[in-house]
Amino acid sequence: MRLTTAFAVCILGSSLCAPVAAETTTHPESGLPVVNLLITKPGKTMGSGFHVEVASTPAQQEQGLMFRKRMGPNEGMIFPMDPARPAAFWMKNTLIPLDIIFIGVDHRILNIAADATPHDETPLHSAGDVSAVLEINGGGAAQRGIKTGDEVRWDTP
Repeated sequence: MRLTTAFAVCILGSSLCAPVAAETTTHPESGLPVVNLLITKPGKTMGSGFHVEVASTPAQQEQGLMFRKRMGPNEGMIFPMDPARPAAFWMKNTLIPLDIIFIGVDHRILNIAADATPHDETPLHSAGDVSAVLEINGGGAAQRGIKTGDEVRWDTP
């Protein structure tokens, strides 16, 4: 999904907002493209902004955030799924807790696997077909009030 204009990164419940230009860079560790992503409540234009790495190929998606020792508070990784399909993620070789956010074909959050445990090999499943899966730091969704039904939009590299 292409965001054609700049948007403001805002933390809900806070006066902290800053405009973010829609441009693509690459992540220094992974070399993956980094794009802007915005999560909003239904009917709202302001929400939680992130800079996310885009894991678009099967090899990139298999690697994901494995072996990553840290991630910034407004960072994450998006896994586009084309065509949309059910998804399951696990935490094998993942060193940091993550919130795994499953995004439906309507760009709304289907379900969230919150605070997924590092190294756990238990599959965490989507509640239906997903157009993408977003990983952010564990507890980040709860901190920002991100819930099922919120809308997710991101730039394409």
